[in-house]
Amino acid sequence: MAQLQITRFGGVEVLQLANQELTAPAPGEVLLDVFYAAVNPVDAKTRAGLGWAAAQHKDDLPWTPGFDVCGLVQAVGSGVTDFAVGQRVCGMVFRGGAYASQLLAVADDLLPVPEVIYSEQAAALPLAGLTAWQGLFEHGQLQAGETVLISAAAGGVGHIAVQLAKQAGAKVIASASASNHAFLRELGADQVVDYHDSDAMAALNGQLDLVFDLVGFDSGLSALTLLKAGGRQVTVPTVTAPQIKEAAATQGKTALGMMVHPDRAALATLLEKCAAGDLQVHISNVYPLSEGANAHLAIESGRTRGKLLLNPRN
Repeated sequence: MAQLQITRFGGVEVLQLANQELTAPAPGEVLLDVFYAAVNPVDAKTRAGLGWAAAQHKDDLPWTPGFDVCGLVQAVGSGVTDFAVGQRVCGMVFRGGAYASQLLAVADDLLPVPEVIYSEQAAALPLAGLTAWQGLFEHGQLQAGETVLISAAAGGVGHIAVQLAKQAGAKVIASASASNHAFLRELGADQVVDYHDSDAMAALNGQLDLVFDLVGFDSGLSALTLLKAGGRQVTVPTVTAPQIKEAAATQGKTALGMMVHPDRAALATLLEKCAAGDLQVHISNVYPLSEGANAHLAIESGRTRGKLLLNPRN
């Protein structure tokens, strides 16, 4: 079985291919042949030694990243009754390991993939989709008729969030570079602004009920000033969340940090939306597992539209 591992924390050169035989699935586990694994910003941050996942796995190196998977069930452990050999499944596997040709996954992390959904979409959806869902509705408490600004709106989480917020009846303002404006309008954004245009951003001052901040740092701090009095901001990058929360308190606003968590019910809803054609998952590139370093460079550029995938069988 091929794996792309983080051998130590650092640049993309620390990603190395390895071969390892897997054991039979333990009780509650399934063995998957992996079709696709998604590449997420958290993967690159972990490789660099940053964030919660790096802290969690610093003593486990070499460690195989990858939290999103779509694959085919090859074996099931005792107690697993929801899945059968030959069934196509997907999910957010919170202990990682999806950058591989095979994966031992916790059965409770997985769901069957509806027949009409491509495997690429099923692999790209879980982490980004759940982040968008939880950020907008669990943490952000977005309501119909409210106005939300979504930063990095053309990215993996952002382009899903635009669609979900619009379907919930919100006015959606999407922040992205000019090259992505047409793409975001097609997804339903009511207004698109170029984050490089300081005047256009300043014109939003006092209009926003909610900011869904997918950038953090100075961008997240600037977005706070655009909120209405008493407005709220959900900030995803964990590195700058404390700073943004502190600044919000001084302005009489609310800022919340968040970390995505497994939620089978919400993921089932997102899969249903995809199956019905109500939710698009845009995939900009698929890399062979051996080119995972290039996928990390692309995700770190901050200019990726939609999602990136790894194909361990190419």
